[in-house]
Amino acid sequence: MTTYHFVGIKGSGMSALAHILHDKGYTVQGSDVEKTFFTQKALEEAGILILPFNKDNIQEGMTVIAGNAFEDDHEEIKRAHEMNVPVIRYHKFLGDFIQNFTSVAITGSHGKTSTTGLMAHVVSGSAPTSYLIGDGTGRGAKDAAYFVFEACEYRRHFLSYSPDYAVMTNIDFDHPDYFADVQDVISAFQQMAMQVKKGIFACGDDEYLQGIQANVPVVFYGFGDENDFQARNTSFDEKGTTFDVFVRNEFYATFRIPGYGDHNVLNALSVIGLCHYEDIDTDIVKERLLTFSGVKRRFSEKQAGGQVLIDDYAHHPTEIRATINAARQKYPNREIVAVFQPHTFSRTQAFLDAFADSLNGADAVYLCDIFGSARENHGKLTIEDLQEKIPGAQLIKEDGTPVLRKHENSVLIFMGAGDIQKFQAAYEEQLA
Repeated sequence: MTTYHFVGIKGSGMSALAHILHDKGYTVQGSDVEKTFFTQKALEEAGILILPFNKDNIQEGMTVIAGNAFEDDHEEIKRAHEMNVPVIRYHKFLGDFIQNFTSVAITGSHGKTSTTGLMAHVVSGSAPTSYLIGDGTGRGAKDAAYFVFEACEYRRHFLSYSPDYAVMTNIDFDHPDYFADVQDVISAFQQMAMQVKKGIFACGDDEYLQGIQANVPVVFYGFGDENDFQARNTSFDEKGTTFDVFVRNEFYATFRIPGYGDHNVLNALSVIGLCHYEDIDTDIVKERLLTFSGVKRRFSEKQAGGQVLIDDYAHHPTEIRATINAARQKYPNREIVAVFQPHTFSRTQAFLDAFADSLNGADAVYLCDIFGSARENHGKLTIEDLQEKIPGAQLIKEDGTPVLRKHENSVLIFMGAGDIQKFQAAYEEQLA
């Protein structure tokens, strides 16, 4: 049997896929940079070997799964080609793999990871379900009937997939290093829609998704009256959010979720819609929605003395706004403090004013240096350019986190897609 060697195994999608193949009984190993990632601990606990990058890692009899962040001139990928060891790109491998199941692709500019986690949790209450979540979590269930997976639009990678169902949460301009403008993003989603085999569940409150064309039924969900699945009578208390669902203007059922914010109601609606379509028992859906504990780095809370610390992946103005609003709903009487690390120079440049506008929704703002990526690690912009647009915003370094102690009984949200966790870790360490 072949050994699957993952080049870039610590990547969120890559690590999730490694877990799935490991659960299925395959021999799995991988390599990556010698830097700790949030996906690493789970890989180590599963007994999956992680090596430093080295061309000698490549051996006969392997199948190499290559992460999208690494080009063909990477030493391991190059060596594999020289040895005629098969090299398959992550998204191509996944595209073939999903054909063995009733597949549900979760895509959209925002909300993919949370919705994928929720969908997997709810559907698995009805039938064995394998899943791949963008927070690095993956599971290969025995005799799985369903496969729920996150499908990323970046570089149009999701066009490698022809799923049975697709959930489209929204369309927004992001990844300005690749997409030219929002019309370019729309065209990618339109292409994706034509590859879906059974049905699409699209947020009808999103003006761009309203125009999606497909060869399969497009079922709309949202708060607006024209949606097929509509949420009404939304209310929230200290334990979560309650809402009624109407299917084509007829009352269906009342649901409750432990989360806050309109975006979490919409995520739940997409899941309710698909489960209704697949005839999954309503009581199972209700119970599973209530017991969902969330995904990594999405409004992940912990108590530290009188403060609430929240770790969140928000790295786009739309996501920052949603996260701050959710914190306000849950903690209406507390100060909301944003500690934000911009992710990539191109995104920071493209959305500079929008970042400032969204962060101004917090009561206090601390800014960390811009985090580059494997693809883009420098730029002309500096964090001071963003600071100038946010009245009262302060710059913060990893060793400067004690300043946050003055925000007693506040909610501190550490936001970003880079290594913002190290700022939270540094703060927690000096609190101990």
